[in-house]
Amino acid sequence: MKYLTVVLHLLILSLLISVVVTARAETIDELYPAVNTFFPQADRFDELKGKPPAAAVYQGERLLGYAYLTGDVIRIPAYSGHPINTLVGFDLAGQIVGIRIVEHQEPILVVGITEERLQQFARQYQGKSVFDDVVIGSGVAGQVAIDSISGATITVMVENATLTRSVRRVAESRGLAPPALPTVTKTEVASVEQQAPVSPSAGKAGDTKASRASTTVKSKSSTGVAAVEEPIWKGVWRKRTFQIAVLVAGLAFLTLVLVFQDWLAKRPRLLVYVRDGFLLYTVFFIGWYSLAQLSIINVITFVHSFMHGFQWEGFLIDPMMFILWSFVAVTLLLWGRGIYCGWLCPFGALQELTQQLARRFGVKQREFPEMMHERLWALKYIILLGLFGISLQSLTQAERLAEIEPFKTAITMRFQREWGYVLFAAGLILVSAINRKFYCKYLCPLGAALTIPGKFRIFDWLRRHRECGRPCQVCAAECEVQAIRKNGEINANECHYCLDCQVTYWNDHKCPPEVDRRKRRGRSVRARELALGMESAFGSTGLDDVGVRGEPGQEGCSGCPQSTK
Repeated sequence: MKYLTVVLHLLILSLLISVVVTARAETIDELYPAVNTFFPQADRFDELKGKPPAAAVYQGERLLGYAYLTGDVIRIPAYSGHPINTLVGFDLAGQIVGIRIVEHQEPILVVGITEERLQQFARQYQGKSVFDDVVIGSGVAGQVAIDSISGATITVMVENATLTRSVRRVAESRGLAPPALPTVTKTEVASVEQQAPVSPSAGKAGDTKASRASTTVKSKSSTGVAAVEEPIWKGVWRKRTFQIAVLVAGLAFLTLVLVFQDWLAKRPRLLVYVRDGFLLYTVFFIGWYSLAQLSIINVITFVHSFMHGFQWEGFLIDPMMFILWSFVAVTLLLWGRGIYCGWLCPFGALQELTQQLARRFGVKQREFPEMMHERLWALKYIILLGLFGISLQSLTQAERLAEIEPFKTAITMRFQREWGYVLFAAGLILVSAINRKFYCKYLCPLGAALTIPGKFRIFDWLRRHRECGRPCQVCAAECEVQAIRKNGEINANECHYCLDCQVTYWNDHKCPPEVDRRKRRGRSVRARELALGMESAFGSTGLDDVGVRGEPGQEGCSGCPQSTK
C-alpha cells in the first residue's frame, strides 16, 4: 500500500509539473528563432498576444518594435488554396526590419524555386514602411515597386497582399500612425462632390451620394488607408486586361474553328495554316508569355479545395488560368478531352510543331505496334492514380512527384532550371520528333484526368462513313496518335482533335467511300454527255423511241404529244 501511495503522489506531481509547463506560453523567439536576426540588440521577446496577435520586442525596458505571423492576422488562399505564413518584424518608426516565409504549400515553390530565391524576394520588403503601397513589377507615382519571381507571379502577389495588409493592421493596432497627408481643402472636396452631382429630383439619394464622396476623402486624409480592401483578384484582372482580351479573342476564334470544322476540313491547305498558326499562338502567348500552362497540380488542388472548404478567390486570382479552365470545362462537355490536348496545351503544341519540323527534314516517324501502344497509354492513368493517392497523404510530396510533367521546366520557367530537369523536358520533345506527341499519349496525368469528365460529352462531331474500318483502314493507318481503332471507331479518350481524319473523310481522291461516290458521279455525268452527244449527232432518229431524251410523259420527251407538257 505504501508503494502504491508513493506512485500515486509521483503521478500527481508529474501532472502538476506538466500543467505548469504547458501554462507558460512560449515566446516568439522560442517558436521562431529567426526573429532574433530581425532585432539583434533585443534581449527579451514577449509571447504573441493582443488583437491582432503580435509580440513586443524589448532591449531592457525599452520597446524596440513588434513581431508577428501573417497567418494570425490574415489568411489569403494562394495558388495551392492554402495561405502563406510569414514571420515579420517592424520597429517603432514603422520600418520593416525583418521578414521570413516560414510555411507554405505552393507547388511552384516546392520544386523549381530555391529557398534562397524565395527568401531573396522576401528581403525586398526590409527597409520599407509598413504604410507603403508596395506593388509587384512597375508601379505608378506614390507606389513602391519590387521585383517578382519568374514563374511564380500569382504566389508573390498573394504574399504581397498578405504582408502589406497584415503589417498595416498590426502597426495601427499598436498605435503607429501613417505619415500625414496634405490637408484636403474645401476646393478639393467640392471637386469630389462635383463627380457626384445632386439633381433636383434626386432628393435624399443624391445627398447620400455626395456625402459618401466627402466621407471617402475624409477617411483617406485621417488614416491614409482606404476603408475597404479590394479583393486581390480584382486588381490582378485589371492589370491583365490586355492578356485577357487576347486570350478571349483566341478562344473565340478556336470556337469558330470547331463550329465550322467541316468547312475547313474541305479546304485542307487553309486548315494547315489555321492549325499551325494557332499552335504557335498557344506556345508563345498562352505558354511562354502568359504562363497559362495547365497542370495536374491544378486538378489535385481543385479536388482538395472541395474537400477542405472551397473558395473562389483562390482560383480567380489568376485570370488566365481561370478563363482557360472555364473554357476547357465547357469543351470537355461538348467535344471531349481533345480540344485542350490538341489545341490549347502549350507543351503539346511544342511537341506538335517539333514533329512537323522533323518531318520537313525527312526524319522517319516511328510508331509502336498496336498491342504495345494500348499497354503504354495506360501508364498515364496509373500515374494519375498514384499522384492523387499520394496527395491524400501529403500534397507537398505529390507536388514534388508531379515533376513527371515537364510543363514547369519547358513552359513556366522557359528551360531556366537545373540541367536534370532541362534534359528530361528536352528529351521528351526530341522523342516527339519521331513519335507524335509521345508524352501526351503515354505519360501525361493531366490528359488522363481530362478523360474522366470528357466521358460525359454531349456531341460527337467527328464524321465517320459506314465503311470506316469495314474494310477501310485509311484513317486508322494515318492517325499518328493511334486514336482510331481497327473497326473504324474513334477512341475519344485518346483523340487530340487534330481533324486529320476529317480532311480524309471529305477527300474524294483518298477516302475509298468518297472515291466511289466521285466515280459514280463521274460515270453519271459522262453517260449524260454521251447521250446528249448522240442526240446532236443523230437528231430525232429512232433513239428518241428508246427514251434517250426522256421517258414518255416527261417534259422534253420528243415522243410525247405537245399537249402533255
